[in-house]
Amino acid sequence: MSGLLSVFFHLLLLFKLVAPVTFRHHRYDDLVRTLYKVHNECPYITRVYSIGRSVKGRHLYVLEFSDYPGIHEPLEPEVKYVGNMHGNEVLGRELLLQLAEFLCEEFRNGNQRIVRLVEGTRVHIMPSMNPDGYEVAAAQGADISGYLVGRNNANGVDLNRNFPDLNTYVYYNEKHGGPNHHLPLPDNWKSQVEPETEAVIHWIRSFNFVLSANLHGGAVVANYPYDKSLEHRVRGVRRTANTPTPDDKLFQKLAKVYSYAHGWMHQGWNCGDYFPDGITNGASWYSLSKGMQDFNYLHTNCFEITLELSCDKFPRQEELQREWLGNREALIQFLEQVHQGIKGMVLDENYNNLAEAVISVSGINHDVTSGDHGDYFRLLLPGTYTVTATAPGFDPETVTVTVGPGEPKLVTLCRQLGLPPDGTLPPPGAPYARQSCFPLTLTKEPATPRYSAGHSWLL
Repeated sequence: MSGLLSVFFHLLLLFKLVAPVTFRHHRYDDLVRTLYKVHNECPYITRVYSIGRSVKGRHLYVLEFSDYPGIHEPLEPEVKYVGNMHGNEVLGRELLLQLAEFLCEEFRNGNQRIVRLVEGTRVHIMPSMNPDGYEVAAAQGADISGYLVGRNNANGVDLNRNFPDLNTYVYYNEKHGGPNHHLPLPDNWKSQVEPETEAVIHWIRSFNFVLSANLHGGAVVANYPYDKSLEHRVRGVRRTANTPTPDDKLFQKLAKVYSYAHGWMHQGWNCGDYFPDGITNGASWYSLSKGMQDFNYLHTNCFEITLELSCDKFPRQEELQREWLGNREALIQFLEQVHQGIKGMVLDENYNNLAEAVISVSGINHDVTSGDHGDYFRLLLPGTYTVTATAPGFDPETVTVTVGPGEPKLVTLCRQLGLPPDGTLPPPGAPYARQSCFPLTLTKEPATPRYSAGHSWLL
């Protein structure tokens, strides 16, 4: 009998050691400890870094997952999650902490899906963009917190109405001509934004993010850009009108991926609202100016959606496990969506990387640019596209691309090399004047799934 008891207590101890973390709300110090705990458990695939500080001096921490933390690997896309932008909308904060622990644990367990994700993607997780607001909301408690208590930052500013308004410029440019991407910031933008907003702007300009989601609460729906309506206000009343981006079909697909992988979002009826397929164009729901998701799309290469994840902005602690189980698969599937469309390198005549080359897709009035390492990523739905790469001082290069749902394939292109950067005509027999064919190596091993075509331009 004593032997059976010994075995029982041994199994009980083992269960405690491997049991998942307790589902609970994390105050700031606890959040920081959790991030470093994950890093200590998975030191070779994680990095903790801060992008800046809040009004009250709290760090805006990010946990990165990669097989080479701290290093951008060419042709490996960057993706991010941002939680707790509104301090009283706390479910996203807790889900991202759970996601971090899940990725670490499953990688260590050899889960091949997670191993492929970490080895082929650089994932950045910011559990809280508004740690000051969260502390105010948490001090009230889940049961008695007012609907807006802790929503804003310590200066009383709503961070999702605090980014430079680039929508006005792009709507003007669509009618009268002008840039459709990477719109410049006003000269005095730093004086118009909060410390948290400025830190995020510098962050998203420092990394060539391809895909992103920011996590909110108060509804259950996947919201995609544009958030700001093209319609003007009438006598102070906000008019709602569907305001699609040039990538509207792609954004709808990204939103549906999350909605249908979620436990109940896709059903549409949630929190007294009805959204077909559990998705909505932001402006058709309500118009929002100076929001973060529109800013990502208009100022960077990043395609961002907003995930409203709970009717209750501050769910009770006992509800967290159910919410995690309802969101876990959706959080993973959304990350995997960064591996679709086309990607490649842009090189000059000496095979040097060309940064900030423009990648245009015929029929879609929104361009992307190559990053500092010369690599580019263009999310696209399956189909056949005419894609053009341009860079100052070089002739544009155009290729027809067929995008499908399969793995990457190698492509060989032949083209006339462009002129030298100074624009002078090359002498006869110079390398600029000859045709060049070269094979393309798209991805490191193992191959990244879902990129159905990839190209390198020699400009």
